[in-house]
Parts: sequence; structure tokens; C-alpha cells
Amino acid sequence: MTGNHNTYVLIMAGGVGSRFWPKSRNQFPKQFIDILGLGKSLLQLTYERFTKICDPTQIYILSNEHYKGLVLNQLPSLREDQVLLEPSRNNTAPCIAYASYKILKTNPEANIVVAPSDHLILKEEEFLNKVQQALNFSATHDALLTLGIQPTRPDTGYGYIQYEDAALNTEGVRKVAAFKEKPSLEKAQEYLVSGEYLWNAGIFIWSAKAIQKAFQKYAPVIDQIFASGTAVYNTPDEQAFIKEFYPTSPNISIDYAILENADNVYTLPADIGWSDLGTWASLHAVAEKDALENAVSCTEINIQQTQNCIIQLPKGKAAVIKGLDNYIVVDDGNVLLIYPKSDEQEIKQVAASMVENYGQHHS
Repeated sequence: MTGNHNTYVLIMAGGVGSRFWPKSRNQFPKQFIDILGLGKSLLQLTYERFTKICDPTQIYILSNEHYKGLVLNQLPSLREDQVLLEPSRNNTAPCIAYASYKILKTNPEANIVVAPSDHLILKEEEFLNKVQQALNFSATHDALLTLGIQPTRPDTGYGYIQYEDAALNTEGVRKVAAFKEKPSLEKAQEYLVSGEYLWNAGIFIWSAKAIQKAFQKYAPVIDQIFASGTAVYNTPDEQAFIKEFYPTSPNISIDYAILENADNVYTLPADIGWSDLGTWASLHAVAEKDALENAVSCTEINIQQTQNCIIQLPKGKAAVIKGLDNYIVVDDGNVLLIYPKSDEQEIKQVAASMVENYGQHHS
């Protein structure tokens, strides 16, 4: 383990992962699932990765109060006060403010990494090097940094970062010119060809002081709520304060609340083998596949004339599949999904309609 005593990590683990329905459900979301078949959940893999740059006692899991048991079960070495639980789903800005202000009270010199719990990073050593470079920059600058991923294809499922050409240091930190919403295919192709754009991975690095200053300037309502709790942070009264006041905070992402407004946003381009694992197709892209490009995570199966599919069945379930091309086949034991991979953006809505028509046990 490297890093210094001022480094803290916030792992965001409160999402539902509805595009991975039916495997990912409200009661057992994507970050808690061994979706890669490695014997560890995405949350466990993320936590282990960050123990290499930060004291494990300075890693906080930000999640929903419904998932407290899951978090502590999967990460038994955590103290309970390292699991910060939101009593309501108010998006990412309020939970980042809560955690940052709590850490600021503990250590005014804190330098913070914010990362999702459910992403894939294949080039771990390069990732840790980039995070350390970003921490070095944020420790000495009033800067909000985001890791930018070198795009490999004109992907329409990611937001993009447009950056200024001049590097500010030898490690390649650049000023962000603009954030761009998920583009059309034509726009995404333009972005790729120009070489001036990176994918926005949602991995942020900043000092606690810099993010507090940004909340004060750009999101004063959030600042007022969480600054008013400073006296109770790290005391027995903290949870009662959060239970009462957290739900009153605006429902807004850190991107909209801060990053798209601030003038001190920087990016560090990174080639780290990244995927947000946001959809079944993105998992298919990185999974081990057979000669016909099928990613199959079961053994008792007879596949004929089938290609480009992702197939996940419960242990012990036998299946015969013939004549499918580019399909998702997922059986979680309770729900069976057979859906064209090209239409996977509809799955979130399909899951919602199943709950509406057939009850919460499908959520």
C-alpha cells in the first residue's frame, strides 16, 4: 500500500443498475454481484484496488441505507462509520458533499478520490499511477480533476470531455473546455476524429478544501445543509442529523451541480482499460467469448447456430439454444430475459413495466 495519510477515497455504491435487470435488482444491485465471474463482486474489486493507494481505514463507501448489510457483509474489514448511508436517493452531489464535509472536519488537508463501485479497470497499475498523478496535482492546486478516458470508438452511451490542447505539466493535466452530453453517432464520430475529446468516467480527484469551495460557490443550498452538520460529524448525533436533513437536499448530480459550472476543472487523459459496465452489451464486449463471440457463464448448455450473444443462467440450470444472433439471455432464477442486444437501452423501461404489472418482487 502506497499513498499518504491525507488520501481518502469515496466509493459510490448506491445505484440500482437497472440496465442489468434482471440480474441487478433493487434488493441486490449490480455493484454487489460477481458479474465478471471472478469470485468477487464489483464493489469488492473496487475496494481492493484502492487499498493500494490509500489506508483502508480512509476508504468510505457511499450507499443507500437499504444496502448497509450488503456492504458490511462483502467488506467485513470496514468499520461501520466507513459506510455512509443516504436515507433518500438524491443523486451524487449531496452524498459527495456529506462525505467531503465529514472528512474535512477530520483532516483539513484531505485529498479525495471519488469513484464508482461498479466499473471495470483492466490496466490497474496504470490506473493507480494516473490517480496518484492527479492527487499530486490536486494537493497543490485549487483544482477539480476528472480522469478522462481515451476513446476507442464513437460510443453514444458516454458523456464526453472536451479539453484544451496545452498540457499544464509533464504528466499531461489539461484544462477542461466543456462537458458534452451523450452524443448522436455522427457527433461521436466527429469527437473521435478530432482527438480533442475524452470519455467522462465519473472518477474525480480534488482536495476537500477545493470541493467545499466549489459547493459554496455553485451549490450554496447543498453547502448550507451539510456545513450546518459540521458540529455533529464523527459524533453519535451524526446519523440523526443526516436522517433529518439529507432528504431536504436538492436531487442533482455532481456533474450538473459543480463540474459543468466551475472554471477550475481539469482532466488527466488515461488509458486504463476502462468500461463502465453500464449495459449487457458492455459486459459482452469485455467478457471471455467463444469462437462465435458468445459470452457464456454456464456449463450445462447446448448452443447451435448462435452467435454474438451473452448468456447467463443459474448454476445447475441446463439450456438448449439455437438460432440466436446478438441476443441477451439472462435467467436469474426468478425472471427470464431474452432480448435483442441492439435494443438493450429499452431494458430499464421493460423492468419498470414488469414491476408495474406484476409486482415489486420483479424490481
